[in-house]
Amino acid sequence: MKWFKDLFRVWRREVWLSVTDIGVILFFIALPLAYPIVYTLIYNPEVVKEIETVVVDHSRTAESRELVRAIDATQSVNIVGYAADMAEARRAWAEKKCYAIIEVPADYARRIGRGEQAVVSYYQDMSLLVRYRQILFSLTGVQMEKSAQLTAERLADESGIVSTMVSGLPVGSQSNIIGDSSQGFASFVMPGVIVIILQQGMLMGITMLAGTRRDRRRRDPRGVDRSDVGAGPLATVLGRTLAYLTLYLPMAFYVLVIVPQLFSFPQNGHFWDYFPLIFVMLLASAFLGQTLQIFVRERETSMVLIVFTSVFFLFLSGLTWPRYAFPPFWLAVSNALPATWGVEGFIHINSNGATLGEVVHCFKALWLLTGIYFITAVLVRHFSYCPQSTLDDEQDSLTAG
Repeated sequence: MKWFKDLFRVWRREVWLSVTDIGVILFFIALPLAYPIVYTLIYNPEVVKEIETVVVDHSRTAESRELVRAIDATQSVNIVGYAADMAEARRAWAEKKCYAIIEVPADYARRIGRGEQAVVSYYQDMSLLVRYRQILFSLTGVQMEKSAQLTAERLADESGIVSTMVSGLPVGSQSNIIGDSSQGFASFVMPGVIVIILQQGMLMGITMLAGTRRDRRRRDPRGVDRSDVGAGPLATVLGRTLAYLTLYLPMAFYVLVIVPQLFSFPQNGHFWDYFPLIFVMLLASAFLGQTLQIFVRERETSMVLIVFTSVFFLFLSGLTWPRYAFPPFWLAVSNALPATWGVEGFIHINSNGATLGEVVHCFKALWLLTGIYFITAVLVRHFSYCPQSTLDDEQDSLTAG
């Protein structure tokens, strides 16, 4: 009964310390509330349209003009004008009057008439890959449509009977987008970013509380944190973890359910499929934060320690580069982060409609990390805590001596 009372006292004290600390409120409440909204608004509109493009037409034939009109008709390309040569087009590029150049060769119409392959050059400003992706998709679509048209015309020339049967390429293709049906950048990246925000907010709040405890010990003549309940390591770690989950679970529901609904992010999975996964991720993050507090000497250290590593955590999650292509060292670091498995599992379930059973490897990895970080958190508490009674005994013995 004493152990459970200590657990409750630790939980109550940690909740009180959290809600009365403006810095912790910032990380536990304000950050999950504001960051997903701000990030998503930055990435709106999700799809880049009407990208300014200049054409250098060396052919100047009806066929080349037809090709340029077809490209201009796509939603991604806006032909702002023609340039006499590449030098003029490059000047327009340097002046930011355009972000892409399309060069039609002089023998374009002649090659098309002979049934040979005509090569149209495409130059893109690579400062933003989103522009490159959109224009490339548009050019590919025009290329496929033009190929189908030319194939039909050639078959028609060979046989009038065959021409009535030809409607496109001999083998057609159809794109079926499973997850990000809008092909928007925010719909692609934000489901993973919001999971990382949950981990980072919890880590920053926990480490800031740890820095505050060290500040109180430094200010005390005996080096004691007067706000500490004085419970055992196990009760302290579990009580604090329950306090963090009490405050953070409503924020997790807001970030994972309400924010995707507000911005129409992909939601093909069920809440009860990914909630157990996210719960274990938050549990592992809480224990990881209590382990990292050994490196925190001041409140400001949490900002340096966690915010600085946020960019690394984003890259290591596999959002921008596939994890199977990581070097062995960085793959091991990625596997040690709860957000890595949370991002992978959440995207599979919420965006692609997978079930918890289909991402059971993420679930098992998170439970393994939970066990490891729970042990390390208990050890950190055990070796870093010096109770008041021990300090009193030491002081009495020194006085007597």
